[in-house]
Amino acid sequence: MHGYSRLLKRAQSGENLGYDVFVCRLLNGESEPLDQGVMNAVLDPYVTARDPEHGFLQLTAGDGGQADVYTSTDTNITISRFSVGEILDVLADLLKRLGAVLVLPGGTVILQRAADRAHLSQDLKDGWSHVVAPTGEEIAEAIRMS
Repeated sequence: MHGYSRLLKRAQSGENLGYDVFVCRLLNGESEPLDQGVMNAVLDPYVTARDPEHGFLQLTAGDGGQADVYTSTDTNITISRFSVGEILDVLADLLKRLGAVLVLPGGTVILQRAADRAHLSQDLKDGWSHVVAPTGEEIAEAIRMS
């Protein structure tokens, strides 16, 4: 079983995944700033702890799932220690509303739409796998398969 598959099985049992994933928006291969207003609109309803000095948010979803979110730059978000379930639905909504992709460690890029592949940087096009996964459930499956 691949390492990420083991992590996903642990997360499905209620344990948080202990690795980082990255949200970024690319246009013609270049990083673009993420819309802070959209980030706030999507994430604020789930924020249970906040440290603005370090760009840290802790999210808790209605099913009890959690995620640690770091927004220390304007071009990417780091998400760590996240659970499977409603938190991944929140992440899918965030990706869709930002027009962003999710970069997994180990060489997988999760896209909301196949057309988003055209905007990836050359290094993310070459040698990386690309998976279209517009829902939280599909993101969980893509993580499992990576």
